[in-house]
This record gives sequence, C-alpha cells and structure tokens, in this order.
Amino acid sequence: MTHLRAWLEKADRQFIWHPFTQMQEYGRETPLVVREGRGCWLVDIHGRKYLDGVSSLWCNIHGHRRPEIDAALRAQLGRIAHSTLLGISNEPAIRLAKELVDLAPAGLTKIFYSDNGSTAVEVALKMAFQYWQHRGGAWRKKTKFVALRNGYHGDTIGAMSVGGIDLFHAAFRPLLFKTYLAPSPYCYRCEFGLDCTRCGWECVAALERILRARGREVAAMIVEPLVQAAGGMIVAPRGYLKRIARLCKRYHVLLIADEVATGFGRTGRMFACEHEGVRPDLLACSKGMTGGYMPLAATLCRLNIYDAFLGRFSEQKTFFHGHTFTGNQLGCTAALASIGIFKKDRVLEKLVPKVETLRTQLEQLRGLQHVGDVRQCGLIGAVELVQDREAGTPFDWRQRMGAQVCRAARRNGLLIRPLGDVIVIMPPLAISERDLRWMMGVIGDSIRDVTERSAPETQRKAE
Repeated sequence: MTHLRAWLEKADRQFIWHPFTQMQEYGRETPLVVREGRGCWLVDIHGRKYLDGVSSLWCNIHGHRRPEIDAALRAQLGRIAHSTLLGISNEPAIRLAKELVDLAPAGLTKIFYSDNGSTAVEVALKMAFQYWQHRGGAWRKKTKFVALRNGYHGDTIGAMSVGGIDLFHAAFRPLLFKTYLAPSPYCYRCEFGLDCTRCGWECVAALERILRARGREVAAMIVEPLVQAAGGMIVAPRGYLKRIARLCKRYHVLLIADEVATGFGRTGRMFACEHEGVRPDLLACSKGMTGGYMPLAATLCRLNIYDAFLGRFSEQKTFFHGHTFTGNQLGCTAALASIGIFKKDRVLEKLVPKVETLRTQLEQLRGLQHVGDVRQCGLIGAVELVQDREAGTPFDWRQRMGAQVCRAARRNGLLIRPLGDVIVIMPPLAISERDLRWMMGVIGDSIRDVTERSAPETQRKAE
C-alpha cells in the first residue's frame, strides 16, 4: 500500500496537467490524492479526512455517496449507459426535460442538453445570435453581446468572449469576438467610487447608456444572477437583476441567465432568478444539476426562440449544434435522482437555518484585522482579505495571501480554494450546521494565522 501511494503521487506529477494550476509550483508539494468520499467529507490515499468546502468545485449538492443517486445509476447501467440524442431520444432525457421545465422560471419550455457550463453558455450565445438572423430584416444587425466586468461564463471561445476577468481571458483576446462590457455591481469596490449610502444605481445607468447606443446591434446580454462567482463571489445589490431585466426588454435584447454556479439551491431558491421574479429568455445550468455525480448541462429557452428555428430543411433554420454525450442517460438519471432528493428531503426548506448560521459566522469574521468585506447569498459566502481594512488596500498579489490561507485550512482538514485574495465558502447544501460552524472556525483561524502573523514577513520577502 505504501508503494502504491508513492507511485500515485509521483505519477500525478508526471502525467497530469491540472486546470487553473501553475504546475511548476504544484510539483514542489506532495499532491492531495482523493480516494473516497463520505457525505460532505473527502478521504485521501493516506486516510486523512477533509471537509469538501468547495463542493468539488461547486457541483456537489447532497454529499458524496448518496444512496438514492448510487442506486439510480446502478439501475440505469442495467439498461443502457449512453445512446445519441441526435434524431432519436431516451427516457431519462425526456423525464428530466419535464422536471427542468417545471422547476425553472416560467416561460422556459424547451431544453437543449450539453456537457458542462461552458457548452451550455455557448449554446445560449449561438441560439441568441441565430434567433435574430432568422427574424430577418433589421433584426439581423443584432450580432453583438453585452456582459459585465468581473463576469465569468466558461473557458471555451464564445464563453470567454463574454467574460470580463483579464487574468483568465486577456491572453486569448485575439481569438475572441467583440463584447460590450458594462460595470460590475461590485459594491465593495465600486467603479464609481461610491458607497451604498450614495449609490444611485450608476452601474445600471451605465448599462442603459450602452443599450441605448448599441441596442440595435446587441443580440443578448449575459449575466450571472445575483452572484458573479469566479469574479470573487460578488453579490449584486437587491433589485439590480430586476432592473437590468427591464432594460433588456426595453431595448429588445435577449437576457441570458448563467445559472451554472447559482442554480439548484445555492442561493436558497432553486434558481437565483426567482429571488427577483426575473424570467430570462435563455438560462444555462450545469454543476449542481446531477448532484455532482456526472457531467451534464442544459440550456433552457422560451418558445418564441425555439419557434424561430422551425421550418423546412431547405430553409436551413436547423440549430446545427450538438455534443456526443448530449442527453446522456447516466447524467440525466443522476439529475432526476438529485431532484428527487430536493423534494424528499425538503432541501431548500432546510437551508434556511444554515443560511442564517453562515450569516452569523461571516459577521464574526468581518471584524478581523485583514478582512475588508464579507459577502453572502444563500449558502454562498466570501471573505475578501486586505492589507489595510480602513482604506480597503489589497495585499500585493505576489504574496498570494488567499492561497496561503487555503493551505493553512487544508493542514487543519478543510479543503477550500481562493479567488485571488477572496476566500470562497461553497460547501455542499447537505452540510450540517455543526460542520458549517467548524468550517468557518477553521477559516477564521487560518486568516488570523496567515495575515496577522505571516503578513509582515511575507511583505518583506515581496519587497
């Protein structure tokens, strides 16, 4: 067993290129190799346990090894694992489509399956573009998109084109199509230098100026409802989403809701759009759909968009897009079982006290010397680290304070990942209040240990 563990750690460094990871630095440390999962905990090949504080990259909802999902997948394997959805169908895909239509904001009645969040966004962008082309006339000029700074929608070319994070997207700029970027609703670091007491929705006014000037050429606006996730868990102020939805309607711009991270209960509702009664024209979802078991995504759209693609084959209105594993039976089966758990366990109802526990714990961290801001939406939380709390001055990025805090947390049995110097809190929805309080305690201790004891020394090294 000792030989096997050593071989796995060596082979990992030798053969695997990890995503969003500087491999030169990764190779300096012993890799964490997961062997199994138990509820909200992970166990590595040495038998060490870690609370899965990132929900296995925001997708695990009900915990690992849920008997209901395991049993559903075993039963489906006894029938078939996969057959194409190109021109034929299958039972799990049909059943899941009906469930998604019932769960989603009203009006989204057609489901297009794909593999992951990026592909779900690509589908939405292509649908929006081609919809206006099929409308004909002056509508065919609507070929551009509007997105938000600090937005992230995936890593494929189209998804990157509507992204607004230079760290992720700038290197690929020559490959991307032009997008109009509107200000981010980042209240802690307001682009207009305002605070909440003086805010007059300047970010919304700036968006309206773009739509007023460019609306005739804009096919759609894409937004992460309520929370810009990879941008730093930036929580939009209440009313922001409804305001931009009204603007999109006023200027005949389709609204694409990217609910890849926020969908399936993360914000306390099944979909984040529900909080403000917003009914988007298209909605992309993935991550939590299968409970974190299988890669699966869906793009939901309104009937008028779907109808624009109907016609004789000779009219070439077909939506020529697809993926090998579109509507995969195992993925759809896992999603159906996950939705069943939502209903049986009253997951959303039971989230209420957990959301309150997270709020209380975050407020306790707000007073720490190097915590500039804390943010929350449902069971999503964030702690932004700063060098000077009063001035909001960030740490030198080379110090990697966020990464240092996460390494300290890992040493104490908590697995989390930062977004720069923002500590992300995204546990499974199934987490117990006891484990949630323990998780927040570890985060608080790790922040104190790293920022208050190590920051002066690290600052000298950076200089």
